[in-house]
Amino acid sequence: MKKIVALLALAFVTLSFTNLEGGKEIKTSESKVTWKGYKVTGSHEGTISVKSGSLSFEGEKLVGGNVVIDMTSIVVTDLSGGMKGNLEGHLKSDDFFGVEVHSTAILAFKSVEVTGGTTYKVTADLTIKGKTNPIDFEISVNGNKATASLKIDRTKYGIKYKSASFIDNLKNKAIYDEFDIVADLVF
Repeated sequence: MKKIVALLALAFVTLSFTNLEGGKEIKTSESKVTWKGYKVTGSHEGTISVKSGSLSFEGEKLVGGNVVIDMTSIVVTDLSGGMKGNLEGHLKSDDFFGVEVHSTAILAFKSVEVTGGTTYKVTADLTIKGKTNPIDFEISVNGNKATASLKIDRTKYGIKYKSASFIDNLKNKAIYDEFDIVADLVF
């Protein structure tokens, strides 16, 4: 029994060292994440900060990663004054992301497949508001930068505010279920 425990401990240390060795920490101050949400009458956009994360490589090949987003950092960039403050407050409320309880969102890579040159298809688990769902997206890596675009269905995370999928007769007050994220990560 002691031999099995020792072998498992050695395997764990070896795997941890291998992942750490190929892991490159995301430089949060140099990385940028933008978002865009859509409604019948237009759209809104803004930024949100990376709290932490890393990308894992075997040689030059991307093999894994994780990104933690600071949900309390949601900023609206297409409005100003009171309208900007009101929308930021609403996005942080329980109607949307509930940041008092759910201050982070987590993207954990599950599999990475080369699709060409420096482009990869990633399957990951995305956790928002304590709910985890699989998501597929493409990411490209060039030098010490990676760029990914994600289309996220907010209703999968319990965010149903003004969703025509759940509320009838919203007409021009409907907010579309999907929003876009573009992440420019520096490591």
